[in-house]
Amino acid sequence: MMLETTVRRPVVLWSAFLLVHAWLGFVGLTHPTLPWGDVTLQYRPWVQNALAGDIVGVSHPWVYPLVALVPMLAAMVLGPELYGIGWLLVVVVTDAVVLAFLLSRTGPSSRLHSPRIVAAWWWIGFLLLLGPVALGRIDVTTVAISIIALLVAQRRPVVAGALLAVATWIKVWPAVLVAVIVVAVRGRGRAALAFAATAVAIGLIVLALGSGANSLGFISQQSSRGLQIEAPISTVWMWIAFVDPTAAAVQYIPDINTFQVVGSGVDQASALMTPLLVVVSAGLLFLGAIVSRSGARAVHLLAPLGLAIVVGLLVFNKVGSPQFVLWIAAPVVLGIATQGRRFRAPAILALGIAAVTQLIYPFGYDALLVLEPGMLLVLTARNIALVVLFGMAVRMVWRLRRGSKPLIPLRTSQERQVT
Repeated sequence: MMLETTVRRPVVLWSAFLLVHAWLGFVGLTHPTLPWGDVTLQYRPWVQNALAGDIVGVSHPWVYPLVALVPMLAAMVLGPELYGIGWLLVVVVTDAVVLAFLLSRTGPSSRLHSPRIVAAWWWIGFLLLLGPVALGRIDVTTVAISIIALLVAQRRPVVAGALLAVATWIKVWPAVLVAVIVVAVRGRGRAALAFAATAVAIGLIVLALGSGANSLGFISQQSSRGLQIEAPISTVWMWIAFVDPTAAAVQYIPDINTFQVVGSGVDQASALMTPLLVVVSAGLLFLGAIVSRSGARAVHLLAPLGLAIVVGLLVFNKVGSPQFVLWIAAPVVLGIATQGRRFRAPAILALGIAAVTQLIYPFGYDALLVLEPGMLLVLTARNIALVVLFGMAVRMVWRLRRGSKPLIPLRTSQERQVT
């Protein structure tokens, strides 16, 4: 009982939060594999060039929407020599807002038992298990914004829509969460209008900076990519390359600083992945609409539908970068905070996926590049787990149909107090 009381105290949570962030920052900046290489070797030059007048996304096409440059610029607070430390400070402040938001809603009477406390601990543990890549990429800002947006979506759909518009102008993936809100939440019209208005307003500001067509350069930059070695679909060619190096291989693509598979059928598969991703996402939204119209409550539907569509972005993605796993945190935090133990199974599986992903990158990445069978098995297991989590989330959505028997009671009495 004493241990349970201790771990639920905010001061303990904040201490764990700071220790985890300090550790991940230390590993990211000092490990020989350069887990934060994107920060120090790519973000910093982009910022330095921008300060000199050569602004990515304005002067020329960029791989990200232009607002992604804002947190990168903020990380220059300590100067270029300490840019990595500056990035860590920006991330700590960003994530601290999320933790403060989770704790601010517990209330004195429910402080020891709030599902939001459990969600906060899960989130901190997830970051630790995912490793330095959880903090060393621009995705950390979009996930932080998305967590808050999902948590407020039912009561403040306008705020949720506006927040997700900002996140989408940093990296595109949060746009799918707006679609989930439109399907699941009663204030869908207000959320959609707020998203559209905010996105257009930001777009006009970007155009006013003189970006022109370069403001949408990230679309062509991403669509032209091949099959990255970590993507689930690439697992097939990774094993083919292991068995027969003449039939497939791992190739470094210097223009985008990544490794892709090459071989017979790769180009055709790459061309099919984006349309398949669109079809799967549309199908999930259609399923969610059916379930919603059957009478499922938004508080029950939003998290599993969000999880299904986010994990679908990973399973059917041709890129598959390790930081993409961080996206899973947004719907899982929502699920734990609003549904408690009903989300136990996907939450535990997500923790396992995070831990295995850290084994792949950064610590086992060199072994993966030379197709060591042990790391190929680890990669295969991780990608299978993603497929299992996807199926689990889809099943959770399907079981919410009015009249179907729930897997377990949807909410405890304490969880009802929170929602």
